[in-house]
Amino acid sequence: MRHQPSMRATLRLQMRGLVGLLLPVLALMLQGCGNSALEPWHTEQLPAEFTAERTDITDFDAYQALEDAVFAELDSEVYAAVGTGPEFSLVRYSAGSMADPQKRDPNRNRSFELAVDTPVGGVLLLHGLTDSPYSLRALGEALHAKGYQVLGLRLPGHGTAPSGLLDLRWQDMAAAVQLAMAHLAEQVDGRPVHIIGYSTGAPLAIHYALDAMEGVSPVPATLVLVSPAIGVSPAAALAKWQDRLALVPGLGGLAWLQIQPEFDPYKYNSFATNAADQVHRLTRVVARRVAARARSNPAEVLPPTLVFQSTVDATVSTNAVVDELLTQLALDRHELVLFDINRAAVKSTLLVSDPGPLTAELMGDASLPFGLDLITNENPDSTDVVNRHRPALSDEITVTSLGFAWPNGVISLSHVALPFPPDDPLYGERPPDNDDVLFLGQMDIKGERGLLHMPADWLMRLRHNPFYVYLEQRTLEWLDVDERVRRGS
Repeated sequence: MRHQPSMRATLRLQMRGLVGLLLPVLALMLQGCGNSALEPWHTEQLPAEFTAERTDITDFDAYQALEDAVFAELDSEVYAAVGTGPEFSLVRYSAGSMADPQKRDPNRNRSFELAVDTPVGGVLLLHGLTDSPYSLRALGEALHAKGYQVLGLRLPGHGTAPSGLLDLRWQDMAAAVQLAMAHLAEQVDGRPVHIIGYSTGAPLAIHYALDAMEGVSPVPATLVLVSPAIGVSPAAALAKWQDRLALVPGLGGLAWLQIQPEFDPYKYNSFATNAADQVHRLTRVVARRVAARARSNPAEVLPPTLVFQSTVDATVSTNAVVDELLTQLALDRHELVLFDINRAAVKSTLLVSDPGPLTAELMGDASLPFGLDLITNENPDSTDVVNRHRPALSDEITVTSLGFAWPNGVISLSHVALPFPPDDPLYGERPPDNDDVLFLGQMDIKGERGLLHMPADWLMRLRHNPFYVYLEQRTLEWLDVDERVRRGS
């Protein structure tokens, strides 16, 4: 007969479980309560913002008209409440400051469309959480130069103030994607339409593609996913509970996982608890839908998909990209480009976690249904970079020199680096010649810790891709069906 635990033992187990649940919540509470004071850009709401329930917004033209109203509210509710002058010179919401995006023309926080007379196709650009259309600006301009009609969508809650993320739902962003795709398909008149999704833009692209393949038109011809948010930190699952606790009087700070000065003109530094909850919900929905379609229609789960990912990424899971996406897809239609760490600059003994075992496993697995390009050092003693290519369902590896090398002092890419070229005027390798232009890229700053408002990890994180030219070239090839067929993808 199976031994039954005593009532006291049962109570002890229940208390341990309760403590195990409360400790993470308590930690989040302490973190939230310790944040800086809230500013107008954290508290002021912009009621004109688009939601999925806006039945009066039926096309992209109406969406852009609504966007005008949102930015007018931003002026009256946030900018009007923020001072000006030298002490505000790096405050994003101080009119005329170095960080003010509204003094730049065009304001890259807003949706944009790059039109051509006779497009070869259309491309929808979807930025990430807390980002803006600026994050895919360079890639969009390169595609436009090749004859594509390009639409850079500002997702709801973004490009304005961090307060826009307090009530955002992932369904609002998905509804905006549908409006943008319908508009783009109409503009290109039956020619192929592609989606490029960066970070949270990637699961939004997949979600739309799955809807389209189940009857919503148009079906995207291909997907390109950059640093895709396929799997996020398990801690994100606790965000909904912290967000609910924020309604308790005195605990309003819990509505924010992070509050930092807002000096970046095109990206929020503060991060709302609700935003973490929404991206967690979206990624779980997409993972379930991909798995379900892989069971019901394994021959065509998604359109041909190209993924760019850094082997080290503090925001999303590289393993999830493989396990929850690429291994679920049909044979020989998809590719993964992995950017390795600089193995000539950092030794494994200094690494918290070495991605080497993962890349070795992927390169040696002949059963994987997707092609793999590993962008890595020619050898551990060289900074020269090569592409180690393994086709789908093969263990044959070919090595091609790419003609460039790791820059001095760069040990890896990062989640935020991939879509930005080295000459990006804001996040690039070196500042522009004009001293009046704000630069947030690669800075060599030494001194005592705690001196600057910017945290040390913010300063250390690479914000441009030294191998961007390869990413751009591969993207252009992927959108070209003839070039894709030539490569055997």
